[in-house]
Amino acid sequence: MTQNTSSSPSLTWLVTGASQGFGRALVEEILSRGERVLATVRDAAVLQDLEARHPDLLAIATGDLRDDAGVAGIVDAAAELFGVPDVIVNNAGRAIVGAAEELSMDQLRESLELNFFAAAALTRAFLPGMRERGSGTIVQFSSQGGRQTYPGVGAYSASKFALEGWSEALAAEVAPFGVRVMIVEPSRFRTGFNTGRSLSLGATIDAYAGIVGPVRRDLSGADGLQEGDPARAARIIADLAHAETVPLRLPLGAEAVLRLSAAYERSLEGVREWAELARSADFPGVAASSRAV
Repeated sequence: MTQNTSSSPSLTWLVTGASQGFGRALVEEILSRGERVLATVRDAAVLQDLEARHPDLLAIATGDLRDDAGVAGIVDAAAELFGVPDVIVNNAGRAIVGAAEELSMDQLRESLELNFFAAAALTRAFLPGMRERGSGTIVQFSSQGGRQTYPGVGAYSASKFALEGWSEALAAEVAPFGVRVMIVEPSRFRTGFNTGRSLSLGATIDAYAGIVGPVRRDLSGADGLQEGDPARAARIIADLAHAETVPLRLPLGAEAVLRLSAAYERSLEGVREWAELARSADFPGVAASSRAV
């Protein structure tokens, strides 16, 4: 699925989670193109070097996007800088590793708060302006774990599955107003995601040691070994923001292409395997549905 619109020669951007990884790489790429960006971070000091080099292009905002006041502060900062941004990049997020039984309900809710609800709140705050203007691009950072999952990462995948479902519906809702939605699904990139800044390890239960233990070791030991280059990814995203069409979903990295392709094939095989049994649940002789939903 692609969504069509024409892009402006120069765009204004809002990028969340800009202290490291994809967020930082995107801010650097945007600034290199001479475009203005409002970057949100928890600690403004991490971007002072970029602010010193680009004082007329970069503005920094701090605030907790899980809080209504934090979202309002970002909206106010954008209004002062350039109004409604042309591109919103919801990149801020964290992950926690642990089996469903190992993680508390508070930890599950926290994962959804930052990775889904915060992105939804910020998106909703700018939708009226984008809709009235008749243009805008919303970039939602998901993951290859937003379409498939593994033992130990259920909480993270739950938040990304939610973001993808919400964003797919959003794309259909706002397309008539010239607003595009692009869901980015990266594989492993050298972003700092696999460090304690973004990755937490939950409590352990011995029964799951052989199931979740390898996942813990793999994720916590991967920093610096990932094949994905954040700078290359940032260029791709920035180029697409200027393009006439954007994909609804953008896998990033060879692993994401390989694993997501396999996941789609497995899902299709599963539907076909149980198709006859599934069809037998309908009332006999009733015509097939022709409803839009």
